[in-house]
Amino acid sequence: MTTELRRLRNYINGEFRDAADGRTIEVVNPATGEVYATSPLSGQADVDAAMEAAAAAFPAWRDSTPSERQKALLKIADAFEERAEDLIAAEVQNTGKPIALTASEEIPPMVDQIRFFAGAARMLEGRSAGEYMEGMTSIIRREPVGVCAQVAPWNYPMMMAVWKFAPALAAGNTVVLKPSDTTPASTVLMAEIIGQILPKGVFNVVCGDRETGKAMVEHPTPAMASITGSVRAGMQVAESAAKDVKRVHLELGGKAPVVVFEDTDIDKAVEDISVAGFFNAGQDCTAATRVLVHESIHDEFVAALAKAASETKTGQPDDEDVLYGPLNNANQLKQVTGFIDRLPAHAMVQAGGHRVGDKGYFYAPTVVSGLKQDDEIVQNEVFGPVITVQSFSDEAQALEFANGVEYALASSVWTKDHARAMRMSKSLDFGCVWINTHIPLVAEMPHGGFKKSGYGKDLSGYGFEDYTRIKHVMTSLG
Repeated sequence: MTTELRRLRNYINGEFRDAADGRTIEVVNPATGEVYATSPLSGQADVDAAMEAAAAAFPAWRDSTPSERQKALLKIADAFEERAEDLIAAEVQNTGKPIALTASEEIPPMVDQIRFFAGAARMLEGRSAGEYMEGMTSIIRREPVGVCAQVAPWNYPMMMAVWKFAPALAAGNTVVLKPSDTTPASTVLMAEIIGQILPKGVFNVVCGDRETGKAMVEHPTPAMASITGSVRAGMQVAESAAKDVKRVHLELGGKAPVVVFEDTDIDKAVEDISVAGFFNAGQDCTAATRVLVHESIHDEFVAALAKAASETKTGQPDDEDVLYGPLNNANQLKQVTGFIDRLPAHAMVQAGGHRVGDKGYFYAPTVVSGLKQDDEIVQNEVFGPVITVQSFSDEAQALEFANGVEYALASSVWTKDHARAMRMSKSLDFGCVWINTHIPLVAEMPHGGFKKSGYGKDLSGYGFEDYTRIKHVMTSLG
């Protein structure tokens, strides 16, 4: 018996539509490797229609009061809570993530983040009016930038969609959002929910592939392009946006150093770091992937970390004992496998290093030691359940190794020495430094990196301000 595939559709100007030319993409459940849905492969006509709808809706949404936008976002947050089981089910098909962890670790922060930006909508402030020239008063206005073209990734399809649309809508912008071609289901469901609350055209979803995203970024209508994705994709977006001087917001790759000093509680650090490295199958730009350990505790730490990895489980979404599910797609499995297959002779696989089963895209929790700073697996983002370990001799070398990559998103320091923690946090060249923890995020604090990890901030008031522009108004008092 053949199971009928789900039919996902674009959401444009308040209605669901197929791609104008009827093209589709097959969508695969990574936990099974089987096709479960089709999604539109949107082309230029679809992008044009979405941009036209967003542009038409912008003046009224821009002119709505902050309290009206707040009320709408609060309704969206409430609706997401009410439809939590449906959102979880869609996300699990998208990603193969554990059901229990998706319910506990994604829905609550998503709802909280929407409510945070609902409050931020009423907190837009400029500097106080003043006379900086005799007979003239100056006023600062903060305004929405306009239509925002947004591209979300496949590692956290629901949450990253929230990080995109919530600040943009709160500031008075309208949105055209594209989910990843491998994970469109939860975003399409979000559109169904949001469509019951917002005026038509304010929020639009266009499904498709890289060419669809390219068409969105190159389209003349958006005033801003925002992407969470790879460095390569971010560079292409920045290049395309430069042609008509669009604003660009980039949250790209990461290679987080985890610097463990000799005075660290090894058992506690291993427990926390292993979770922060393997959670979501390591498919997290802030994951604790690159551990740097003081030479005096290196061997003990590696043994403990390898033991933790061997006790960490991956498996099907309904197994409550697993920490993470599959890699998101066949290409990602190939990428992770390739890093391990290409390890240099001096590297040692202490745990894992292999695929799990022959159904779906599961990969074992992996620990690799004996590495050098210029090794491929140290320098490049694996984006899988792989933790590398290097040894350092002193604080200066720890900083040299930590900062010696092209990424600069997140980092952590593990020590009982407060002064050393403060010195390290000052000198680590990363957008976030955690001390004796790794990976917690809150809506009130900014998330974003330096160097090839991109620019602009998600979350927080800083992220909200990224979706606004500043205007100076000067009036004569005469």
